[in-house]
Amino acid sequence: MFSSIFKYFRIFRHYVGRRLYVLLALGIGVALAEGLGITMLLPLLKVVEGGGPPDNQLGRIFYDALSMVGVEDSLIGILVVIGVVFVLKGIFFFCQYGYRGYLQAQLLRELKTRMFDAYSNMDYNYYMQKNTGHFINIINNQISGFYGSFNAYTTFLSQIILAISYFTLAFFITWQFALMAIGAGLLILFIFRTLNVFIRNLSRKVSIEGGNLNTLLIQAIQAFKYLASTNTMEHPRSKAMKSIYRLTGYELWQRVGLAFTHAIREPVSILLIIGIVVIQVMILGASLTPIFVAILLFYRGTGTVLAIQSGWQDTMSMIGGVEMVHKEFAILAENRESSGEHVLDPLCDKIELRNVSFTYQKVRENVFNNINVCISANTTVAIVGESGAGKSTLIDMLTLMLKPQSGEVLIDGVPGHEIELKSWRKQIGYVSQETVMFDDTIANNISLWYGNDGEASIKSQIRNAARSAHIAEYICTLEEGYDTVVGDRGIRLSGGQRQRLFIARELFKNPKLLILDEATSALDTESEHFIQKSIDDLKGKMTVVIIAHRLSTIRNVDYLYVLDKGQVVEEGTYRHLKDQKQSRFRKMVDMQVL
Repeated sequence: MFSSIFKYFRIFRHYVGRRLYVLLALGIGVALAEGLGITMLLPLLKVVEGGGPPDNQLGRIFYDALSMVGVEDSLIGILVVIGVVFVLKGIFFFCQYGYRGYLQAQLLRELKTRMFDAYSNMDYNYYMQKNTGHFINIINNQISGFYGSFNAYTTFLSQIILAISYFTLAFFITWQFALMAIGAGLLILFIFRTLNVFIRNLSRKVSIEGGNLNTLLIQAIQAFKYLASTNTMEHPRSKAMKSIYRLTGYELWQRVGLAFTHAIREPVSILLIIGIVVIQVMILGASLTPIFVAILLFYRGTGTVLAIQSGWQDTMSMIGGVEMVHKEFAILAENRESSGEHVLDPLCDKIELRNVSFTYQKVRENVFNNINVCISANTTVAIVGESGAGKSTLIDMLTLMLKPQSGEVLIDGVPGHEIELKSWRKQIGYVSQETVMFDDTIANNISLWYGNDGEASIKSQIRNAARSAHIAEYICTLEEGYDTVVGDRGIRLSGGQRQRLFIARELFKNPKLLILDEATSALDTESEHFIQKSIDDLKGKMTVVIIAHRLSTIRNVDYLYVLDKGQVVEEGTYRHLKDQKQSRFRKMVDMQVL
């Protein structure tokens, strides 16, 4: 237990810093003030008995202190001193709990902000290894568990300080009594050791199962339309119910353990007091006056020891969140995306993949094998090939999301590993097959909350982007126009409208490189026509890279590359490759009957 106490102290100290020591200092102030106030009963009882110094050493110390202010034999004077001491205790108590509340709020804010920032800068390879449920579970549930565990742990430390104060003072009053009390307290903690381990293991299971349940719920909600329309909700529901039963079962046993500790706190304290008083008075023949004060200190101390046990159980019941969050921060530090220091100017020359080879982790075969691609600035280039040819991986190379195992990606001649990533990525517009929409207004979906969309200049940019994406005419037919809320993932719009709105957002940024990754593959002919017109309008104004299955959308590109199994097997203009009867591209065109 003691090693665990120091282990988690170091973890909390890592995130809270020296502020934790301030909290401990306030706890010491509370303990000293309360212990002092209770111990002042010694000279008070002696005054009631007739005055004079108490029989024990600690009582005489307080008696001498009271003599310095001339109230050593004054009942009223001693009561005033006791009152002042407890007022001081109240002030310390208020400061301690107020500061603890402030510290908890700060910790929750700092942890969530720090975790969000860590996720924002994680390496793409780590992102691909996890699922959405994992990230949601960490930043919502487990950080909340971290917060709750910290709250319980600071309460636990405060109780330790109080217990030390009570038993130390009791020791100076009657050391035999104090030794018995301390022995009883240690016995209680030893008895509950197994229960603490049990609850800590349950907490870890709760943290893991919470992540599993989050994943199942997110998957079911995202696939709701399909599952409902095909009456196949039962299987994901069954898996979710099993997870819920496991999770609630773990939490039930946690609550049973905590209830047991709270239930026996007072009975155990009373029984121990009775037993020790009988031994002290009837067997050892000790004086009842110091025993009376020691009993009060012991009762407080025993209750505090049980509160320590309860506080430790509370800490252990949520310690899974602490361990998972702490581990996640460590993993994210190892998987932080590396960025160079060279700040790129706007793209003006070319993007080049030079002898690039790449393979994903746990995949033996290379996705790329010594591939060479050159994309000149302000040209429109298409990347075509069968599924699994490496087209999407090539796009991830262009955005520097993936780094080659060998070879180089160069932007205007600068190697990718030397580039400050933000300076490059802010030049990129990216439109994927899966539209990214937010449950907000059309205007905010286009501008991504950039600036104040009430400003005339921002409004003008939003409308210009919408016109360029050929979505402005539709928006004008809506009752609320650009203030129309599109719903979760743009559910209130059609697929073509979402895609054109997506393009409008990327054009709003005025990118130097626009990537269209299967942007028209799932659209109807009319929507494809509008998007094709948007692409044609951009020709010569910016660098456009298109990945397309529908080859009709790349007729007007300046150049195209044909990929197969991670290699460039053909390259040239659309017309040149189409006119070669034996070319792979010609076969692809013929299959689509163009």
